Amino acid sequence: MDYENDPGWPFLRRTREQMVEDHSKPYDMKTYVWVPDEEEGYLQGVIKTTKGDECVVAMGAGVEKTLKKDNLQEMNPPKFEKTEDMSNLTFLNDASVLHNLRARYGCMLIYTYSGLFCVVINPYKRLPIYTDSVARMFMGKRRTEMPPHLFAVSDEAYRNMLQNGENQSMLITGESGAGKTENTKKVIAYFAAVGASQQEGHTRIGEEAKPKEKKVTLEDQIVQTNPVLEAFGNAKTVRNNNSSRFGKFIRIHFSKKGKVASCDIEHYLLEKSRVIRQAPGERCYHIFYQLFSGFLPNLKKDLLLDKDVKDYWFVAQAETSIEGVNDKEEHGLTDEAFHILRFSDKEISECYRLVSAMMHMGNMKFKQRPREEQAEPDGTDEAEKAAKMYGVNVDEFLKALLRPRVKVGSEWVNKGQNLEQVNWAIGAMAKGLYARMFGWIVKKCNVTLDQQGTPRDHFIGVLDIAGFEIFDFNSFEQLWINFVNERLQQFFNHHMFVLEQEEYQREGIQWTFIDFGLDLAACIELIEKPMGIIAMLDEECIVPKASDATLAQKLIEQHLGKHPNFEKPKPPKGKQAEAHFAMKHYAGTVRYNVTNWLEKNKDPVNDTASRYILLLYYNRTNNNTIQ
Repeated sequence: MDYENDPGWPFLRRTREQMVEDHSKPYDMKTYVWVPDEEEGYLQGVIKTTKGDECVVAMGAGVEKTLKKDNLQEMNPPKFEKTEDMSNLTFLNDASVLHNLRARYGCMLIYTYSGLFCVVINPYKRLPIYTDSVARMFMGKRRTEMPPHLFAVSDEAYRNMLQNGENQSMLITGESGAGKTENTKKVIAYFAAVGASQQEGHTRIGEEAKPKEKKVTLEDQIVQTNPVLEAFGNAKTVRNNNSSRFGKFIRIHFSKKGKVASCDIEHYLLEKSRVIRQAPGERCYHIFYQLFSGFLPNLKKDLLLDKDVKDYWFVAQAETSIEGVNDKEEHGLTDEAFHILRFSDKEISECYRLVSAMMHMGNMKFKQRPREEQAEPDGTDEAEKAAKMYGVNVDEFLKALLRPRVKVGSEWVNKGQNLEQVNWAIGAMAKGLYARMFGWIVKKCNVTLDQQGTPRDHFIGVLDIAGFEIFDFNSFEQLWINFVNERLQQFFNHHMFVLEQEEYQREGIQWTFIDFGLDLAACIELIEKPMGIIAMLDEECIVPKASDATLAQKLIEQHLGKHPNFEKPKPPKGKQAEAHFAMKHYAGTVRYNVTNWLEKNKDPVNDTASRYILLLYYNRTNNNTIQ
């Protein structure tokens, strides 16, 4: 195959002429070094003179610096310029790794190997390296035969599964906005394509079947889970216009011959609070805005959405649009994917109705009765619309919020709620409903993808979780997301560094055990150990008259100055919010604000509202819909 004529090839490997030019750069191993720089990370320098432990280094443009030898890092020979595998570098130091990645990225070579790992840098634009022709380049090829690419790693996992008869898993990690979800989608599409290629008479990857032959395949359905789950589980954050606000583990099952047999998805840590609250510069889940896009002309009327999206409080606290994103087109993709995944029109309609009901709930108004611990409706227009969307009686719906039934001893009584309690109940109900709906959507996808007839012998799993987050305002959700990433990174480090060296020792290989300084146990223990942050938060939730302020004070008294990863936060800069404590994670120090942590951790839903949620789902279960 003539790879070099493919439009994607220049983004995968340099030409011979480019390699010759890179390899012919001047170099002297004894004098060429990397010099630390606050802005650039490292700059190239040439040692002019040496005296004791200090060197005079020429930085170019007539600038010279006197630096300690220990602060300088060796530079690799030019034959390693833009190398495809950094494990081949003569000097494997921070400066050389950073330079190699930066140099390759400057040429839009976004994939680079580092031994067993594949590093990718987000180009923030579309490159022609995921096409049908590029995918075929990597099928059945050894990793060393081809340039670095996610497809090469994927194909290696596929061949290992077939040859060794063992399940495989791919771990995709990185900070928020690094491109994990996009790469996950490419992996899934590749496995679906390579698995389909094992079928006799299959349509090749990227080819269109003739109209009368066109039918939806399992591979199509696997790929089409992405638009649906992204619509309901992704949102704009300050760092990422399509940030996954949940984690998922996708297992693609194969037969012994490598044919795709089925697929299933597990989901974790859906960010429920986003349904009712968004930080500046962010949006709620995409689906809320897609409903206003006009893709389905009568949808807004059917959902009683007679206002502009900016007038619905739950979804209009920050941004309502995303630059460069057409919500109408995105809704079209969501709706098409729903049908490919065999959601009925009624099931799709019920999802839309639930989403609209939550927006109506966010606009419900209440007021406090004078001299009473009792709230009352301040108009019922939005409550009537919400009740209609839910399919419940509006009076009973309001009663569940205003005077819920509580158990006192052996009897049930109706307990009046003040304005603050009612507003919390509305938020908790919306979050609970959205989480239930999202779980049902994933379950429905799994039912469709669990096709019978083809034996399931082995699987390849792909893990995609919300990436590590450091925002101006870091709250309860960021703690959990960062904790999961911390545990995952610890698992990764342990298996790739510690266990590997222990294997060397067992095999009698001459090897000096190296401490890579990657043990994250201290940070993990700070969060999860007895008297750690989670334990203290749970305890504070049951202490009478406890508050976020008392939680912050107890955390400081327990850990400040006693734990190396717990710090006093630095004063806020720019747009940063006030913080109550700071924690040193593997990816950086995060300033946390504990406002609303107690309520978020308890996540209360009153019993009567819970009964209405159950009734709502019971009604839909009878209609074979949400359960």
